Amino acid sequence: MGSEIYFTKEHEMVRKAIRDFVNKEINPYVDEWEEKGIAPLHDIFKKMGDLGFLGMRYDEKYGGEGLDYWYELVLLEEIGHIRCGGIPMAIAVQTNMATPAIYEFGSEYLKEKYLKPAVKGDMVAAIAVTEPDAGSDVAALRTTATKDGDHYFLNGSKTYITNGTQADFLTLLARTSDNPGYHSFSLFVVPTNLPGFQVSKKLDKLGMRSSDTAELYFDNMKIPAENLIGIEGEGFIQQMQQFQHERFACMPMTYIGAKDMIEETVKYLRGRIVFGKPLITKQVLRHRLVKWLTEIECLKQLTYHIVRMKMAGQDVSREISMGKLFSGNLLDEMAGGCLQMFGGMGFMNEMLISRYYRDSKLISIGGGASEVMSEILSKLEGF
Repeated sequence: MGSEIYFTKEHEMVRKAIRDFVNKEINPYVDEWEEKGIAPLHDIFKKMGDLGFLGMRYDEKYGGEGLDYWYELVLLEEIGHIRCGGIPMAIAVQTNMATPAIYEFGSEYLKEKYLKPAVKGDMVAAIAVTEPDAGSDVAALRTTATKDGDHYFLNGSKTYITNGTQADFLTLLARTSDNPGYHSFSLFVVPTNLPGFQVSKKLDKLGMRSSDTAELYFDNMKIPAENLIGIEGEGFIQQMQQFQHERFACMPMTYIGAKDMIEETVKYLRGRIVFGKPLITKQVLRHRLVKWLTEIECLKQLTYHIVRMKMAGQDVSREISMGKLFSGNLLDEMAGGCLQMFGGMGFMNEMLISRYYRDSKLISIGGGASEVMSEILSKLEGF
């Protein structure tokens, strides 16, 4: 309700196109992809690229649509209706995690060779930052890129890499200097078809089952120096900016997925008769549900406020950190609470609520754990 304040007829036409795509090309196959532990991303992304869904904000000369942040929000809201967390996450990696730094800091060569095919859906992208010994503590990264003439040699490993077994290229953060401080890291576009690259293993996860997540290994992998994004030594700062796009993507997918979870729960509570009455008549359950609906609305309005700030060119680090923290906390409480309302039925894997429960846990861990968001916010607040 009230969405017409923010969205024009054109926005709603795009929304309908994305919704139709989700209902026709994705949701009917989700159970099968969850079972297999992987989704055919080249196929999905090609279809999305053909429809113009993968480069909403990017310039038309790179295959994008050249549209504003409200259109990007429409995309993120609509993929939030996908009946699992894995596929929306895979899409968001392509649009909001692996390509923003190439668009903002990359050379024309990198934009032509990698951004354009990613926007068209001809290439699958992944973001490679996390390592076995360095997750939220990005400064502890050990993977090195050593320059030798017109090449860099890449050595090390990355883990928990979404889209990792299917990616055609990685946007990868590596150490380019032994000096302490933040200017010792650089971002690279790493094509996965070069010698020295290996998918060590596909990881077996609690949730997000339809998303392939990999551990990657680089053994003296020789990459062209022109694959450096921007300037050597600026990678950490570039990645911190890229994280803002990633964390923002969590927010609409959270409030949309959370609303769907409540609808699923209410449907069950209406039909489940306990002690002669439908469960929905229990005041304690109704009050819990409206508390969550209120929090969902708060998150949605914070998200809309962030889009207004972005449109005005303002810094949104504080608000996005708050939104990411709020998203993780809300889902942690709500997914367990909704599953509880299903009772024993909720514990069955065949129930969608159990998938929501498993998938939602990642939001408070991935892209900066809730504890890290709290630390960032306390620094921004000056205490």
